[in-house]
Amino acid sequence: MGVLTSTPARSGDETSFPSLRKAMVERDIAARGVRDEFVLEAMRKVPRELFLPKNLHEFAYEDAPLPIAGDQTISQPYIVAFMVEALMLKGGEKVLEIGAGSGYAAAVLSEIAANVYTVERLGPLAETAARTLADLGYDNVHVLHGDGTRGWPDHAPYDAIIVAAGGPQIPESLKEQLKIGGRLVIPVGSDQRSQELVRVTRVSANEYRSEDIADVRFVPLIGEEGWPTVKNDSRMPGRAPRPISSQREMLVRNLADAAEPFASIEAADLDPLMERIGPARVVLLGEATHGTSEFYGMRARITRDLIVKKGFRFVAIEADWPDAARVDHYVRHFQYPPSEWTAFARFPTWMWRNAEMRDFVSWLRKHNGGVERNKRAACHGLDLYSLYDSIRCVLNYLDQVDPKSARVARERYGCLTPWQRDPATYGHAALTGSYPTCESHVVRALTDLLEKRRTYAEHDGDRFLDAEQNARLVASAERYYRIMYYGSRASWNLRDNHMFETLKNLLAYHGPDSKAVVWAHNSHVGNAGATEMAARGEYNLGQLCRSEFGDGAYMVGFGTHSGTVAAASEWDGPMEIKAVRPSHPESYERLCHATGLPRFMLAMRERGDLCGSGGLGKERLERAVGVIYRPDTELGSHYFRAVLPQQFDEYVWFDDSCAVTPLETAEIKGLPDTYPFGV
Repeated sequence: MGVLTSTPARSGDETSFPSLRKAMVERDIAARGVRDEFVLEAMRKVPRELFLPKNLHEFAYEDAPLPIAGDQTISQPYIVAFMVEALMLKGGEKVLEIGAGSGYAAAVLSEIAANVYTVERLGPLAETAARTLADLGYDNVHVLHGDGTRGWPDHAPYDAIIVAAGGPQIPESLKEQLKIGGRLVIPVGSDQRSQELVRVTRVSANEYRSEDIADVRFVPLIGEEGWPTVKNDSRMPGRAPRPISSQREMLVRNLADAAEPFASIEAADLDPLMERIGPARVVLLGEATHGTSEFYGMRARITRDLIVKKGFRFVAIEADWPDAARVDHYVRHFQYPPSEWTAFARFPTWMWRNAEMRDFVSWLRKHNGGVERNKRAACHGLDLYSLYDSIRCVLNYLDQVDPKSARVARERYGCLTPWQRDPATYGHAALTGSYPTCESHVVRALTDLLEKRRTYAEHDGDRFLDAEQNARLVASAERYYRIMYYGSRASWNLRDNHMFETLKNLLAYHGPDSKAVVWAHNSHVGNAGATEMAARGEYNLGQLCRSEFGDGAYMVGFGTHSGTVAAASEWDGPMEIKAVRPSHPESYERLCHATGLPRFMLAMRERGDLCGSGGLGKERLERAVGVIYRPDTELGSHYFRAVLPQQFDEYVWFDDSCAVTPLETAEIKGLPDTYPFGV
C-alpha cells in the first residue's frame, strides 16, 4: 500500500504528534461522516505512532493502512473509527476483538469499553501487542494468542465483537459468543481480495439480523472457521510484477494488429464503429476518469455520428435530472421559462461544467436548429443526487397546473425540509432511529402525480415528463440517502437501478423506435458481471442493459496510460490538475501502452482469437478514477479486476491524455440567459 504525501512529522518530532492526531480525526474521520463522540474522542487519545515500527512513525496520521510484522497491516484510521462506530457502543461494555495486530484498534476500543479481549493468530504479533498495550497503561485489554475464528469462549458472552480480517462466512463460534442484543461487525466475502462489511445483531437465542454496511478489503481471516490458508495469488496487492513473457509479447503484437489507430478525434474514421453498432438501441459510452478531455471529446464525436447518421433521439448523462433539463431546454428551444438555477453547480462542478461539454452542447443546439421540432435530439440526466432541486421542480410544476395538489405535495415533502442543506444527515438520522423515515410521504407524492398522468400530460407532455421524473428521483433519493451512510452495495445498486429505470422511462417516452446514447463512467456502463463488482453482489447500468436489450446494447469503454486529470483529493475538495501515474504493469492499460499506438479503437465482439482466455479474456487489473484521485494509494484505491472483452464491446484508447478545461463564469459572460452554464 502507498501512503499519502502531505507533510508528515519527521521521525523523532514527538511533540507534533498530538496536533497531527487531532487534525487527522477532524480531516479524515469526522469530515467523512463518523459522528459518534465516544469514537472521535478515543481516536484523539490513542497514539497510533507507538503501535507502528519506528521507521513508519512519520506516517502515523496519514489515513492509510501501513505494514506491520507478519505480512499484516494496521488498518487506516478511518476504517478503525468506522467499524467501532458500527458497534454502537455506549460505554462500559465487554468487547471481543479478532485480529489484534499491533494492538491499535484494541486501544481505541478500550477508551470506550470496560474490558477488551483480543485474539491474535500470529504469536509474535500477539506478544508485541500485549507488551505495547501494557507499556501504555491499557490494563483493561487482554491479549490471547489463538485461533480468532473460535473466539474467546472463557469470557463470553460479549456485548460486541469486531473482526479485523475477512472470512468466507461468519464463524458460528463468534455468533454464539454474542449476547442477545449484542452486535458483531465482520468483513465477509467469497473472495479473499474484497469483502462486504456486515453487522450482525443477535435478536434471540437462535435468531440473528444481518445488514451490509460497506465494501472493504481486509487481510484473510485464517482459522478453523475461516480461510484454511492465504491464496498464493499474484493478484494480491503489493506483489511485484512478473517479467514480460513471450506469450505477453505475442498478445501485445496481436492487440496492435487488431487495433484501429486514428490520428486525432476529428480525423477518426467512425464508419466501421457505426457498422459494428448496427441496429443497437442503446449505446453506452464510458470514461476511465471523470476529468479527461479526450474521453469527453471522443464521446461527443461518436454521439454526433449516432445522431446524424443513425437517428439517435437523446443523450442520457450521468448527471442530475434538473441540471440536464436546463441543457435540454437550451438545445431544444422549449418555450416555457428555464429553471432559475445554474446547471451543474454541485460538486464536482468540472465533471460537466467544462469546455469540452460546452462545445458538444453548442453543436447539439446548432444541429437541432436545422431539423424539425419532433426530430430534435434531447439531453437528459440519469442520476439521483438532486433531491431538493427535484422537489422544487415538482412543486413549481404543480403550482401551475394543479395548485390544490401542490399544497398536498408541499405537506408531504415537508418531512424532508429539516435536511435540505445536508441530505446525508437525514440518512444518518433515519438510520439511527432519531428521526422517522419519509418514505411513505415521498412515494405518495409520486403516486398522486402518476394517477393524474393523463390529465397533466394533456397540458404539455414534455413538462409532465420533467415533473414525473423529478418525483421518481425524490423517491429514489430518499431511499438512497437512508442506505448510503455506510456506503454498502445496496446504495450502489439502488443508484444504478434508478439510472436504468430512468433510461427505460425515457425510451418509452420518446417512442418505440427511439434510440439512446448514454454517457457515464466505465464502472457504470461496462457489464459489472465481468468485474470483481459481481463478487461483492453489485450490478450496474451496463449489466442491466445487457440483460434487457441483449446485443441491442453496445458498450464502449475508454482508457489511458498517463497524462493529467481533473480531480479532487477528497469529497467536496477543490479541483486539482493531477498527474496520472503510468499504468500498473499487470493492467489492461499497460498492454495497450505496450502497443506503442497513441490512439486506437478496438472491436472486441466475436474476436475469439484475441479475446479468448489466453488473450484479453484473461482477468487483469483495470483502472478507474472518479472525482477523487489518490495517486499514492492508486493500486488499492483505483484498480479492480475485470475481463475486458466481457465488460465492453469496444475499447477506445488514448495513451497520453489531458485534464478537462473547467469553465469559469467569466468565460461565458454575454451568452443568452438560457445558456445552461450561465450564472
